[in-house]
Amino acid sequence: MTDVRHPIFAFVYEKLSAGAESAGAAEHRETLLRGLSGRVVEVGAGHGLNFSHYPAAVEEVVAVEPEPRLRRGAEKAARTAPVPVRIVDAVADALPVDDRSADAVVFSLVLCSVPDQGAALAEARRVLKPGGELRVYEHVRASTPTHARWQDRVNRVWPRFAGGCNCNRDTRAALEAAGFDTRGVANINFKPGHGMGIVEPHLLGVAR
Repeated sequence: MTDVRHPIFAFVYEKLSAGAESAGAAEHRETLLRGLSGRVVEVGAGHGLNFSHYPAAVEEVVAVEPEPRLRRGAEKAARTAPVPVRIVDAVADALPVDDRSADAVVFSLVLCSVPDQGAALAEARRVLKPGGELRVYEHVRASTPTHARWQDRVNRVWPRFAGGCNCNRDTRAALEAAGFDTRGVANINFKPGHGMGIVEPHLLGVAR
């Protein structure tokens, strides 16, 4: 069992995510998962918003989610998913998955909140088969200096209210430092809701 509990954040996230999906996040998830097949490890599955978007060629999704409320939501979503989904209580830097056993690893709005991006990405490399794919959909640090400075200021308190989320992480740099080729990862301007410009810039795509 893990000890990751953010019940207030989990409740708020569940309520707000419907608006983000309508604003375009659902389309991003569809793009994120398109073309996947075989065995997939999804790290930080939340309450299962990705599950309905997995293509039929996926044989199994091992969905890792340590937060209890979100995990219960994922278990509910898994019951109606179009592919087999197994929910696992674990954390990103200690995946209960064998070496070189996954065709793909999915990070979806979770690398902002893992305690150590490098450790999480090292685990992803460990479990990926040779030639496997890392699919990423993450909000990241802004490229414009003014926006980035604003994120830095807000981030002094943001993680306390957002389940450990950081709004100013340079996730592309972390991916590259972990040995991933990010040429297949696009920068997109997406604001998930009114007043959510603090998490507006996103990455979406395939790292190898």
